[in-house]
Amino acid sequence: MSEFDGIRAVVTGGASGIGLATATVLAERGAAVACLDLNPDVPAPLHGIKTDVADDASVRYGVAAAVDLLGGLDVLVNNAGIGAQGTVEDNPDDEWAKVFDVNVFGMVRVSRAALPHLRRSVHAAIVNTCSIAATAGLPNRALYSATKGAVLSLTLAMAADHVADGIRVTCVNPGTVDTPWVARLLAAAPDPAAERAALAARQPTGRLVAAAEVAAAIAYLASPTAAATTGTSLAVDGGMQGLRLRPRIPSPEGEKS
Repeated sequence: MSEFDGIRAVVTGGASGIGLATATVLAERGAAVACLDLNPDVPAPLHGIKTDVADDASVRYGVAAAVDLLGGLDVLVNNAGIGAQGTVEDNPDDEWAKVFDVNVFGMVRVSRAALPHLRRSVHAAIVNTCSIAATAGLPNRALYSATKGAVLSLTLAMAADHVADGIRVTCVNPGTVDTPWVARLLAAAPDPAAERAALAARQPTGRLVAAAEVAAAIAYLASPTAAATTGTSLAVDGGMQGLRLRPRIPSPEGEKS
């Protein structure tokens, strides 16, 4: 018997990247999974439902359709999000509004629609996809970092608000993940190979995080086996947040010190 047998889960942004990896691992472990996405083309046994997290009517429809399809709701993974580059000077007001609308207000809309159903579950969990950008200062990511800082605070507040309802709320903080969005970011760089190497080098493991590794962390936080875990964030960042390694400096003889 799998840990997710009988569990009904909704994953936003579930058709690609971290969302698809998460939906896949939940299904492999026994959950019935609906993916809410603007482009809901997902492989069986996943169920795709077209949903725009920036539109409240669309969110309410998507959550209701998922609950009807699955027969209830036990786990919500708030994963849908968009990126942004630039310092605080670079992004116009309308871009700030758009990114907050998806990354923060989108989680609010989906959680609000899901909460009445989660309260009826004997195992209810919400896992928010946050970012290491919430806890580490990253260059050229002011807007994106601000939204993820809000997600981290929102996670803690929701955990406090809903612990009495039997609903656990946590978040996962990925480092730079090898996803289609990062691939597009790299493709637009003047030197994609150099940019990829720089992103990999800032993580102590020396590589990008795999989407499947973030999915495994989300699955842990959502699992009934983590019933005592709420109001916490889990970094999946190759050690980027907590490790401060000495650089490897070649010795005069050409050996690494």
